[in-house]
Amino acid sequence: MSDERYTVLVADKVSDMGLRPLLEDPAFEVVMGAGWQTDEPERFRQAVGRAHGLIVRSTTKVTREVVAWADVLKVVGRAGVGVDNIDVAAATERGIAVLNAPAGNTVSAAELTLALILAIARRVPMADRALRDGDWKGARAGGAELRGKVLGLVGAGRIGGEVARRARAFGMRVVGYDPYLNVDRAGEMGLERIELDELLATSDVVSLHVPLTDETEGMLGAAELASMKPTAFLVNAARGGVVDETALAEALEAGRIAGAALDVFAVEPLPDDSPLRRAPNLVLSPHLGASTVEAQELVAREIAVAVRCALVEGDMSRAINAPSVGGEALRRLRPLFDLGLRVGRLACSLAPSRMEAVEIRYAGALAEVLPPLRAHVLTGILGTILGHDQVNFVNAPHLAETRDIEVTSTHLPRRTDYAEFVEVAVRSEQGCVCVAGALLGDQHPRIVRIDDYHVDVTPRGSLLVLRNRDVPGVIGAVGTLLGSMGLNIAEYHQARLTAGGASLATVAVDGRVDRTLAGSLMELSEVERAWVVDLG
Repeated sequence: MSDERYTVLVADKVSDMGLRPLLEDPAFEVVMGAGWQTDEPERFRQAVGRAHGLIVRSTTKVTREVVAWADVLKVVGRAGVGVDNIDVAAATERGIAVLNAPAGNTVSAAELTLALILAIARRVPMADRALRDGDWKGARAGGAELRGKVLGLVGAGRIGGEVARRARAFGMRVVGYDPYLNVDRAGEMGLERIELDELLATSDVVSLHVPLTDETEGMLGAAELASMKPTAFLVNAARGGVVDETALAEALEAGRIAGAALDVFAVEPLPDDSPLRRAPNLVLSPHLGASTVEAQELVAREIAVAVRCALVEGDMSRAINAPSVGGEALRRLRPLFDLGLRVGRLACSLAPSRMEAVEIRYAGALAEVLPPLRAHVLTGILGTILGHDQVNFVNAPHLAETRDIEVTSTHLPRRTDYAEFVEVAVRSEQGCVCVAGALLGDQHPRIVRIDDYHVDVTPRGSLLVLRNRDVPGVIGAVGTLLGSMGLNIAEYHQARLTAGGASLATVAVDGRVDRTLAGSLMELSEVERAWVVDLG
């Protein structure tokens, strides 16, 4: 746990009750800045510059410009599911984790979806308007039952699953299209997996539950709407932009589908000149999916806990732009991740020239450890090159990609000699260096191999690595030189492949060591090459 004090800017209106995990923690200063982005832009800019954490809902736009103002920002938390208002790429480049709260509004969003389905199927808003206008007969215009009808879910995640459960209570048959839905999960949800074209052609109600991405933007256009049954209804409480709004208005005008209900729009608030405002048989609501007292408190608490854990514990399990691991798993795996970072630092420091490729091999019990371990290894490597304050495990994979460094990683069976084993090979035109580290008893890190030499040294503090001739007196000469400089040797391990041949020594010394020591060591006749590595 860190003793630091953190500043968190809450830039949109968020439930005070939900923010209690931050408000009641003395390690946090919570700054309420709802509306500052538009009303007080300079104040907003200064607050972002001082913030370690930023919490938003939908109003505040975390653009590339906003990210550039952030001098110490570590996390951006979205109190909700989507992150359309956050430039995730810009945040990733700066090493800022983007967190969301996917669970808090699940029930509210699912209940709203059912409300919209019922509203358009039974024509409740139309009946209300007609009755208020004195048209009793018009208000009684017939609707449709849900019993026996087919509900087609486009996207079958958390919210889609809750909608499916409620729809079955109405006697509906549920089918779903979701490329990421496996057979077991579909069975648990009680739905049948089908392709999108079949779903559109056979469903009586099509309900959208997908995020807005390059793949889903405009996924329901004129052609898709034309393939629906003329008696079918379309409901979208997911994300605006997934439906071509002009095409939908035209389909409703022409009677190609029976009706639609929308809670989300490509542009919000809905523009005055939107064709949707004039379309018949259409129910509109102003993005109410999470607008319940319960949902607002739940998403606020969910993101407050996520931000707190990220800042205090380094728990990035809610980050959408970093490998996920947190909670008890993070505490258990932290020694392994720390080892990977230090092995990466050492391998990079010993590399002969600009690297072209990095190969990471992990031998341990859990294959799912590999992605976050890879990020930590890359943090150690790239931090050595770019500065440790410029690289973290959020932006390290991105930085490797932008520098055309090929990164491969492999999970190997657990070894009999070490509980956890990490090997990092750094390759360049001039050759390759390979460093391996291991955990002894799951907690005690050691560097156990450098290239072909078996060594045994703790990866901590200042480490000297020497390539020397295997001759008498070399250890004494090195020790005498270090002693003359007031440096105390903590560990000294000498390794050789054959007697009298080339040798390699790893020497751990107390305190920080100036890199110029490498030159002094190489003045010794027995030493051919020397490196001074700060492992932190």
